Amino acid sequence: MESIRRGRREALHGARREAAHEARREAAHEARREAAHEAHGDAREQAREQHGERPRRRTHRWRRAFLASLVVTAVVAPLSAAADSQIPAPKPAALPALTASTLTGVYAANRANAAVAADMAAAHGDAHRAEADREMAEPARHLLTFDGRGPGQATEVFGDLADADHVAVLVPGSDTSLDTYPRFRAAADALHRQLARTAPPGTRTAVVAWLGYSTPDTISTTVLTTDRADEAAPRLREFIRGLHGVTGPGATVSLLCHSYGTVVCARAATRLDIDDLVLVGSPGTGADTATGLHTPARVWAARGKDDWVAEVPHVRTDVFGVTVGFGTDPISPAFGARVFAAGKGGHSDYFTPGSVSLTNLARIVLGDTAEMTRA
Repeated sequence: MESIRRGRREALHGARREAAHEARREAAHEARREAAHEAHGDAREQAREQHGERPRRRTHRWRRAFLASLVVTAVVAPLSAAADSQIPAPKPAALPALTASTLTGVYAANRANAAVAADMAAAHGDAHRAEADREMAEPARHLLTFDGRGPGQATEVFGDLADADHVAVLVPGSDTSLDTYPRFRAAADALHRQLARTAPPGTRTAVVAWLGYSTPDTISTTVLTTDRADEAAPRLREFIRGLHGVTGPGATVSLLCHSYGTVVCARAATRLDIDDLVLVGSPGTGADTATGLHTPARVWAARGKDDWVAEVPHVRTDVFGVTVGFGTDPISPAFGARVFAAGKGGHSDYFTPGSVSLTNLARIVLGDTAEMTRA
């Protein structure tokens, strides 16, 4: 039975990856074709104006392509949703108020909860989730939160949170769950190691991997709207407020947001007590400008040269009464963020050890921006 479930799960993931790849390829092709069409059309309209004729109103084909992508996601999303089983797990552990003195007890309670979740997943016949939960329950793991139900959520700490001078909070994008958590955890661990290598002597740092919301699937209609971000933003705001009750009064807090996570962070940023807001691989934030985020933090943005998000139309449009898309490109001059170099990497490469992007992210967290590589 488990082999059948595993085979179906692997087939599903493979189909979703292929569908995502095909959709991105078609979008890129349509964007290039539309750019050529627009350039040719501009020349025609200039000629018409020179002859005293009224310019024609052209239909933007990239908008049609964007709407066509909604049709694709509407077909694929129900298939993936139907294949997702609800994995049994206990309710999250009852936790004391988060303070420096309660950290040890909070970590222990969440590890114990993860161990119970592992047993329940194993009894359910899901060996993959059981192993993921079992890893969460290991003694070295520092979990501020854990919820093994459904896709699952968790918040993990790297370093000594109570004594840190600089704290970075990572917010992930689509397709992040307990089943794919090792990928997100690797990013947080890579940043923590980079900070340890580059921080001045005596400077203490901590990184928090915040998977505190139900992320959308890459191939779904939800990834094109702010619905999941609207649900997640209050939780992120509450978490950041609680974080300040643990860290020292002089500690800086940087919010590092990736992909759809940038939409979440933008929704949460208004007057949030953070020092830096970093947007990488962003499809847009829903705001027209950095000023529109209403944050006192420094706003940074970057995108790797091979990131497919560059081909996504940065628009907001109404489809049957639902607003889809996220508007202005955060790395554009019109948005007004501080743009830094992210190297040649793709959408999943911002936290790759040794990369330009990871080096610059660590510099932002440490406040050492004078040596940053600008775009």
